[in-house]
Amino acid sequence: MNASIPVGRVTLGATLGVPAEPRGLVVFAHGSGSSRLSPRNRFVAEALNRRGIATVLADLLTEPEAESRGNVFDVELLADRLREVARWGLAELDGALPLGYFGASTGAAAALIAAVADPPVAAIVSRGGRPDLAGPALANVRAPTLLIVGGADEVVLELNRRALAALRCRKRLAIVPGATHLFEEPGALERVAELAGDWFAGLLQSSRGPAPSRALTSE
Repeated sequence: MNASIPVGRVTLGATLGVPAEPRGLVVFAHGSGSSRLSPRNRFVAEALNRRGIATVLADLLTEPEAESRGNVFDVELLADRLREVARWGLAELDGALPLGYFGASTGAAAALIAAVADPPVAAIVSRGGRPDLAGPALANVRAPTLLIVGGADEVVLELNRRALAALRCRKRLAIVPGATHLFEEPGALERVAELAGDWFAGLLQSSRGPAPSRALTSE
């Protein structure tokens, strides 16, 4: 379902996917140069919908705003917008569902920063993200966080390893062997959807206290 979300002085375009009796809501934060029409994020969103999880894919910038590279990499602005989109999505679904964020590229940093403030977040997934751009906010994230990186995306993989070390929440680094930054290799995006689906399905349930910190790496 297409929707328009008023945020301050602007209106953001969005797509809302709601399965029957959803168990949670995941809001997507797209990366630089992408939008709610991203085929990769739409693929993951549809996979989550099939697992009973509602999704919101929204453009966090208007078209004129997105023409500025400064806006595209303004992760604080993107985080503020993401929180507003999350509040809108929860209100659309009566506000009772646990919330998750899925971030790609710079959107991963925005998701991590957004998770530090209200609304409360139960789980975060980053796909080929730049969590390092969240800076000092990493140490304050309490939501369980999964970082998914392609094994052939060497620079981003190293940045994710550094971010993993800075996180103090329950955390995991999942490496998709042979995958590059956009996960275009056969089966790579399907693996991303599987990993994200398992993470969200296990965590988007009744709210609970922070889980203990631990770091896991899978290849």
